Amino acid sequence: MGIFSRMSDIVNSNINALLDSAEDPEKMIRLIIQEMEDTLVEVRSSSARVLADRKTAERKRAQVSQEVNSWEEKAKLAISKGREDLARAALQEKRVIEQELEVVSTELAATDEHIGQLNDEIAQLQQKLSDAKAKQKAMLMRSQTVHSRMAVKRQVHRSELDEAFNKFDKFERRMDNLEGELEAMDLGREGGLAAEIDALREDDSLNEELEALKQSMQAEQAEDVVKKEEA
Repeated sequence: MGIFSRMSDIVNSNINALLDSAEDPEKMIRLIIQEMEDTLVEVRSSSARVLADRKTAERKRAQVSQEVNSWEEKAKLAISKGREDLARAALQEKRVIEQELEVVSTELAATDEHIGQLNDEIAQLQQKLSDAKAKQKAMLMRSQTVHSRMAVKRQVHRSELDEAFNKFDKFERRMDNLEGELEAMDLGREGGLAAEIDALREDDSLNEELEALKQSMQAEQAEDVVKKEEA
């Protein structure tokens, strides 16, 4: 792609549309700016050559114009000397030089028009570059803002999680304290509640055995009484 074709594409392009369609707008804007800066360097270099060519053409036109005037003066001199034949020949040379002057003037006019277009397009390209840099700055600030907001949000979420964990830890400590209090109430009691229930069973067994022993003793006493009466 030629320099001027590429410059025209850039000038006519819509930066916002390019960024909206890009997967990575920040990378795209960097590439756009780099392309514009490279194109500006090339265009200005080409413009310098065009301006140099114009100066050459300007000198050529001045030289040819002097030749036209010179042949006209020669024709006048020949007429003044009565040499119309020489005057005619001088005018013929003048006509040839005038044709050359017309060509040089046309080329110079085209060069001036080209330079005018270059100035307009370079101005537009410079404006596009300024817009792109402003867009890049805005995107950078927006990106920094988004990252800052995300960092703050993560910090808030972290604080909320920490608070939830702290509440859970406090609840666990409270439950541990309650269990400790219950265990403290059982201190001094052998075996605690289960031991007391087992002790009740053991008491029942002892009572039964005691009652059986009492009945046995009563039966023995009754038997002794009967024996004494029989004796």
